[in-house]
Amino acid sequence: MKVLFITDRSVAATLHPILRQEGILVDSAEHVSRADFLIQSERYDAILLAPDRLGYLGYLQLLRWRNAGLKAHVLVLLSHDSNSEDKISALDAGADGYLLWPCCVEELQARLRALGRRTELASNAVFRTHDLEIDIDARTARRGGRLIRLTPREFDLLVLLARHSGRVVTRSTIHEQLYENQKNDLSNVVDVYIRYLRNKIDKGFDTPLILTRWGQGYLLRAPGSAEEIHWECTSVG
Repeated sequence: MKVLFITDRSVAATLHPILRQEGILVDSAEHVSRADFLIQSERYDAILLAPDRLGYLGYLQLLRWRNAGLKAHVLVLLSHDSNSEDKISALDAGADGYLLWPCCVEELQARLRALGRRTELASNAVFRTHDLEIDIDARTARRGGRLIRLTPREFDLLVLLARHSGRVVTRSTIHEQLYENQKNDLSNVVDVYIRYLRNKIDKGFDTPLILTRWGQGYLLRAPGSAEEIHWECTSVG
């Protein structure tokens, strides 16, 4: 695993030796210009990001990296007094999660291992169901041939549903996979993002693809499955 630290020097100096003992390759950048150079010239599995290192653009810089094709998992370091807006802004800009800092080293190591498992599960496949096409590598989605513009968070949610196509994905599973470490003030984040995604994927089309199974969770309609009529009749929302 190769990780880029975009943090101040003291954080990098403390954590580098510990992570190297686990076989994790570590690069560091204290300023956004150096980080930009490394992201363009190297391939990282994960990025540990302190928002104050992003310069005057703030999270717009992260969004620019995502739009330019950055595929590395990004873990944002937030202070313990960060509010809901700070957390939502990080996620909407393309972060995979956040870590309240300072924290114990063991928690950071566990979080990096979790991100590493996500990388192992990644696929370059193009998934298709009905008239929806999801290019996982290019991070694009089209329905009826029309490009659907999704935020990084919405796309990750769509991919998660696609990987379980035709099967219910519980709210708790979605929360654990995509919105881990969220506090109670964000307890409805799954429902909010399902609504965002449904408005973009299903609105204006005759056949709904993102279905709700009340009391259980959500699913993406499977391509040509025998369960389609069952789910359409018993699912709403």
